[in-house]
Amino acid sequence: MPDADDVALAIARNTRTLRTERQWSLDQLASRSGVSKGMLVQIEQSRTNPSIATLCRVADAFGVTLAQLVELSDGATVRVVDPADVVRLWTGADGSGGDLLVGTDRVEHIELWRWQLAPGDAHDSEGHVEGTRELIAVISGTLSLDVGEETHPVRAGGAVLFDADRPHRYRNEHRRPVDMVLVVVQPSTGDPNQPSHPD
Repeated sequence: MPDADDVALAIARNTRTLRTERQWSLDQLASRSGVSKGMLVQIEQSRTNPSIATLCRVADAFGVTLAQLVELSDGATVRVVDPADVVRLWTGADGSGGDLLVGTDRVEHIELWRWQLAPGDAHDSEGHVEGTRELIAVISGTLSLDVGEETHPVRAGGAVLFDADRPHRYRNEHRRPVDMVLVVVQPSTGDPNQPSHPD
């Protein structure tokens, strides 16, 4: 897994490059993304570790995927991601983490994640853009997936597909860690100014 400083440098480089390509000022990016100018300065100078929500807002403003914003190297026809280059974007209780393995950098928005939830840990996710779906395969442990008012247990070896355009929560209420693979499939809006991630 890359060092947090390397990830921050990649985010800084990609943000500056995308902003320069569009000939946007920091004020324009702040207006389009809803992220303060001060935070954007810190991001472009790699002086902060922004939250997933902040990164999603910046990616949406540019009309790119989150994967493209955190990409450590240039894209290619075949992109192999070495385990050492996997980017951790969420850390929870001891042993919990959300790793963005790879994502598309074209019109469609598809992201492949590996999640680990320590016993008793949970992660809340805001609803994504309308039409977004998530697919989860549980490798070990038992996931408790809350969507709306309902809880859906998903055991090791099982999988779940759900509409992710509403708030949802991943929980581990058992004694064994949960290890799972998650795919987020977001519809293309066709409009680079229309966000694909939640606010």
